[in-house]
Amino acid sequence: MSMWLAKWKARESRGRGGAGAAAGGSEARAIEAGDGGERYSAVESHAVVIAGGGPTGLMLAAELALAGVDVAIVERRESQALAGSRAGGLHARTLELLDQRGIVERFLAEGQIAQVVGFAGATLDLGGIPTRHPYSLGLWQNHIERILASWVGELGVRVYRGRELAGFVQDAAGVDIALFDGATLRAQYLVGCDGGRSAVRKAAGIDFAGWEATASHLIAEVEMAQTPPLGIHRSGFGMHSFGRTEYRIRDGRVVYAEQGPIRLMLTEPKVAKGEPGLEDLRATLIAVCGNDYGVHSPAWISRFSDATRQAAAYRERRVLLAGDAAHVHAPDGGQGLQLGLQDAANLGWKLAQVVKGISPERLLDTYPAERHPVAARALRTTMASVALRRADERTTALREIVAGLLDAQEPRRQLAAQLSGLDIRYDLGEGHPLLGRRMPDLELSVDGGAMRVYALLHEARPVVLNFGAVGALAIADPVGRVRLVDARYDGAWELPVVGEVAAPSAVLVRPDGYVAWVGEGSEAGLAEALALWFGGREGG
Repeated sequence: MSMWLAKWKARESRGRGGAGAAAGGSEARAIEAGDGGERYSAVESHAVVIAGGGPTGLMLAAELALAGVDVAIVERRESQALAGSRAGGLHARTLELLDQRGIVERFLAEGQIAQVVGFAGATLDLGGIPTRHPYSLGLWQNHIERILASWVGELGVRVYRGRELAGFVQDAAGVDIALFDGATLRAQYLVGCDGGRSAVRKAAGIDFAGWEATASHLIAEVEMAQTPPLGIHRSGFGMHSFGRTEYRIRDGRVVYAEQGPIRLMLTEPKVAKGEPGLEDLRATLIAVCGNDYGVHSPAWISRFSDATRQAAAYRERRVLLAGDAAHVHAPDGGQGLQLGLQDAANLGWKLAQVVKGISPERLLDTYPAERHPVAARALRTTMASVALRRADERTTALREIVAGLLDAQEPRRQLAAQLSGLDIRYDLGEGHPLLGRRMPDLELSVDGGAMRVYALLHEARPVVLNFGAVGALAIADPVGRVRLVDARYDGAWELPVVGEVAAPSAVLVRPDGYVAWVGEGSEAGLAEALALWFGGREGG
């Protein structure tokens, strides 16, 4: 951290009367970076500052805003426009999360529904899995970000655009954040959603252990004088693909537009690093395909690899990590964006309760406890996928055997549920199979009318669903945050992979849609669960 930032912190500490001054304080003065003199500006304060305005940062900001938390995003891009979009869709559990917030139709209206979850060359159909969204949604990341940013704007979140974090200093009450333009911010908590090269993670000193790249790939959006063979192909170097930016999905098949830019992905002959250019792309096309197809006029060119890493910790006192800042891996299976949005949904309500004094700070420890294992499993799966798509004859033989095993219904069902995020179970102890799993989106009868479970989660509040006699269940909720709903449901309860389970008499559903308590004919354990997850500072 630079010397001027150290000087600034010392001055700030004196100006606030010591490091323990409360976050969100008065007009403290901060030293700005300057050429020979010290310039001053007022410190802007927020309860939470998020570094990074990509999908994870946007989702987290929305979750916090729904809970009434003053949150701001620091984003280095001048606008939400995105060049070099790598992610191309949303999986079933992510769509459920968006459904829980009442915004999934915005994405469905622009995307293409398809069965694209796959492994070892086999497409894993989600059709038999109990969910309202038994599919993936083809939608480029730039559109995903645009829709999320529009939602965040509706919620009134402040976005500092064209700004970038230079460093930060923590104290007992908050975080002082320095930006490269000399501005300073003060927050109770800082969350790094700033990607695989996260400046927040590096400045926090959090180890990012893992495995180096074994392969690298070029992706680009370009014009070509000749039309390449569209679709996914294999060569001696590995997989590569060509497709139009505009496409439709008909009867499960991708139908590309006749004209328009080409999006391509190429496996490079050797692992490479750095920012690629048109000549790198042309040389790789010739090496892989024997033809550069007259490539020209790139809108963007980017490089990614199968480097696989995970943060040793997701939290360092008042600094937290989410999304690619916490885990990076090959894009096989489209897991990265899903993990980030689900990290945000898990962290958002917990951080909001701590900021508002509803819950003790140790509630934040449940975030890495729950999300670290989920990401670790995704890392293993993507590493296996990378190994299986290598082009040598031995790997080809292994891939064919694995694909053959996936012809069996049970392995296909289990892997499909895993890759789509529908089988996640947080370790909340022993008990009913629902405990720790996502709540099914049942069609309930409430006050004589029909209501889906996910409609009850639009405000990101916890809900107790009582399926017993009306008024038979009482809850202790001193802060008025938990909603108690008397409901009726007479159908079967079915969970992905697990199958049909016994109907509960009541459930406590967290804001992220996961079941925190299950009643099996009594209220035993409900008071403890409410205190643990949603009680006052003495609870938990």
